[in-house]
Amino acid sequence: MEYDCSTLTECGFFFYFCFADGDAADCDLADGEWVRDFDGSGYTNGSCPLMLEHNCGKYGKDQDYVNWRWKPKQCQLPRFQGKVFLEMMKGKTMAFLGDSVGRNQMSSLICFLSQVEIPIGAKNEDEDTVKTWYFQSYDFTLMQLWTKFLVEAAEQEINGTGTGFYDVHLDRIDTSWSGKLPLLDYLIISDGHWFFRKLYLHEYDKLVGCVYCSEGNLTDFGINFAIRKAFRTAFQFINECEECQGLVTVARTFAPAHFENGTWNDGGDCSRTRPFEESAISLTATEYDIRSTQVEELESTRSAKGGKGFGLLDVTKAMMMRPDGHPGSHRDFMGMTGFNDCVHWCLPGPVDMWNEMLLAVLKKGLIAT
Repeated sequence: MEYDCSTLTECGFFFYFCFADGDAADCDLADGEWVRDFDGSGYTNGSCPLMLEHNCGKYGKDQDYVNWRWKPKQCQLPRFQGKVFLEMMKGKTMAFLGDSVGRNQMSSLICFLSQVEIPIGAKNEDEDTVKTWYFQSYDFTLMQLWTKFLVEAAEQEINGTGTGFYDVHLDRIDTSWSGKLPLLDYLIISDGHWFFRKLYLHEYDKLVGCVYCSEGNLTDFGINFAIRKAFRTAFQFINECEECQGLVTVARTFAPAHFENGTWNDGGDCSRTRPFEESAISLTATEYDIRSTQVEELESTRSAKGGKGFGLLDVTKAMMMRPDGHPGSHRDFMGMTGFNDCVHWCLPGPVDMWNEMLLAVLKKGLIAT
C-alpha cells in the first residue's frame, strides 16, 4: 500500500494522522486495536547487535507477545522502513529526551536502524546522562538525553544516603539537557514515571506543595499537577530557544505500567499473555489523565508565539492494552533479584509501534529545516 507523503494539512505542525490509498483523509493513529500478525518485527533479539536492554527472549519469555500489531481503525500504520528513515535523517541529529522508557523507544529505533547500518557508538558524555550513536553513511547522529523530571531536581539525603524523595523545581529547566538543544534537528520528548514517588514541589524558590506526602502543612497536588508544570516549563523553554530555529519536537504520551498483585517493590507482577480488549481499559484512569495533560500542554505551546514545529505520538491508549509486553521476571536483574519489570517494554515488542508512528508522522511533512 502506498502512503501519501504530501505537505502538512491545515492542522499545521500538530497532527495525529497518516494517509493511505483508499483511506479517509484524517486517520487517528491513536484509535485502534491490536490484531494478530505473524510477520514479526523488523528485527529479532538475535539480529540486533546493539540491543541495550529488555531482551526478554534471551531470558526465557514466551515470544507470542510479538505476534500482535497495532491497527488504527481507519487506516493501516505502515511497517518501519529503516532505509526511508535514514534517508530522511541525512545530515541531521535526533535526541530522545526523558526517562528510561524514552530510552526504551530509542533502543527499539537503534535495533530497526541497525538492520541497515551498524552505528558507531555509543559515546558517553556528561557521565551517563548523554550518549550518542553515529550512522556514518547517512551523517546521522542519534542522542540519548536522560532526565528524571525534565526540570531541575535533587534527591534528599540523610547522612549522605539517598531517601528516594526529591525536591523538584517546577520552574527551572534541567540544564543537563537544555544546553544540547541548539545541536538538534529533532527532539523526541517523554517523561512521567519518576513522578510516582514522594516529591516536594518548588516554584520561584518557594516550597509550594508535594506529591505523595502526608505533611499537614503542605498541599498534596498530585501527580498530574507536577507533570503539567514540568512539561509546561520544558515546552516553553523549547519554544523560546532562540538558537533552535528549525527544531522539530515530537512528544510521546505516557506509557503505563501494568503491575498486578502489588507494586514494583512488594511482589507486583505482569504475567498476562494476551493484550486487553478496548473494553477492558478505562480512559478515566490516572495514566490517561496524564496523557491528556501532556496533550493539553503541547497544544497550548503550539498556539503560543515561537514558531517551532511540534508533533505528537499518542500511544497511551494502545499501550494500556498491552499488559503482556513487559519483561516481568524475564530480565537481567543486575543485582535486583525479586523485582519484576512491568514498566519497560520487551524488544522486539509493542514499543516498536512507537517508531512506526514516528516515521508516519515525519513522512507527513514534520521535517526539520
